[in-house]
Amino acid sequence: MNKSKSVREVSTTSNVGLFLGPVLFALIMGSESFGAGELGDAGRVLALAVWMLCWWVTEAVPIPVTALLPMILLPLLGIFSMSEATAPYSNPVIYLFMGGFIIALAMERNKLHLRIALNLIRITGTRPDGIILGFFLATMFLSMWISNTATAVMMLPIALSILQLMQATNPGLERKKGFRNFAFALMLGIAYAANIGGVITIIGTPPNVVLVGYMQELYGVSLDFSRWLLVGLPIGLVMGALMYLFLVKVAYPNRLGPIAGSAEMIQDQLDTLGPIRSAEIRTTGVLVFTALLWIFRNPLNNVLPNPFLNDTIIAMVGGLLVFLIPATRLQGRKLLDWKSMERLPWGILLLFGGGMSLAKGMEVVGIIQEIGSYISENQWFSVALLVLALTAVSLFLTEVMSNVALVTIFLPVVMGIADGLGASVLVFAIPVTMASSFAFMLPISTPPNAILFSSGYIGIKDMMKAGVVLNFLAILLLWAAAYSLISWVYMP
Repeated sequence: MNKSKSVREVSTTSNVGLFLGPVLFALIMGSESFGAGELGDAGRVLALAVWMLCWWVTEAVPIPVTALLPMILLPLLGIFSMSEATAPYSNPVIYLFMGGFIIALAMERNKLHLRIALNLIRITGTRPDGIILGFFLATMFLSMWISNTATAVMMLPIALSILQLMQATNPGLERKKGFRNFAFALMLGIAYAANIGGVITIIGTPPNVVLVGYMQELYGVSLDFSRWLLVGLPIGLVMGALMYLFLVKVAYPNRLGPIAGSAEMIQDQLDTLGPIRSAEIRTTGVLVFTALLWIFRNPLNNVLPNPFLNDTIIAMVGGLLVFLIPATRLQGRKLLDWKSMERLPWGILLLFGGGMSLAKGMEVVGIIQEIGSYISENQWFSVALLVLALTAVSLFLTEVMSNVALVTIFLPVVMGIADGLGASVLVFAIPVTMASSFAFMLPISTPPNAILFSSGYIGIKDMMKAGVVLNFLAILLLWAAAYSLISWVYMP
């Protein structure tokens, strides 16, 4: 889903995976020990998990299509009834993310995201390092609310305009090392900032929502927006600062002076947008209203006679409002119309449902508990070392596979390990989840990496050299946060 491979490579891998998945399923089902023998139901669910894992890794079919398998096979295998197998596909967390998607579509339709980005860039000045900082801040802020892919697509042409302006006003500049370093840090940093910004809010990136869904489905624990923000915002800001300082001051310093004409170019784009329109103001109102409800949900519930507010209801209220509020004073066009909903990533919502259905099956037949028991019986495992190792595994695996598929597969295992050790599940699960968004080494790791790599200003060797350092910084940051920030915010 989020990879950029050659057509031949994708075709070969997909064709192999298409047949390998059901073949492995049949082999496991047919073996004596996994069939009606020792493991029984656990073996059947394991066979389904292997089939799904094979298709997800090889992308033999679209990832959301693979997520439909539990709906079909769990009832056929006698694990769940049809209603039990399909219930996770309507989990409230799915509608939380849907509401966030709808608000993001309204921002894009009314070009509010573009105005926010341009004004943030304008504020940070015309010096090269300031321009880079402006792009990073704008990208991180937008990816908190809209998809990191959409953010990267929007920021790329603005960044290219800056680079083209520099070359037009300074002939021969493109041959200087300082310009190359500036272009590289700008392009690569936008990709990284889009990934980093997504971890700050629950709705910022799909892996966050997968974790929220699992906690609700498997533990009955609701991870609310405001408490997540207490964790996500410091981690995102520190990782963003580390990324900026490393790229601009250590790896690729540019030592260029102020860029003539850059302020005018940004202003020209703002002039093209024109004065702020009522549609943008009203969309901003919906966004701010929804965010404030998320942040102050608990205090509001304390004063309400019926404490009915939760993050899903708030998200759907925000989503409903953009369909009801007119874009102008005159009745007519609303902030969002149903035609725009064609661009809502429905497949992601299916993926959440399929992942949670599989995880519920693994829990019911005892697979997750068995993993936890195995770990708990081997006391030589260090909890701190396991958190570090699992975070590293998650980060480096997401370099080569979809982060959503990875988290969907990996989180139940991580949770079983935490349970087996009697440790806090979130101390394990949050670093592993966030690590899946911190893939910095390869163009194929995330959509923003691929999009900005396509600009032609980024070399893959340089990307790998910068990315491996940031990968290790991210692992250490998340490990430190597990035993400080995360433990404090989510203490029992």
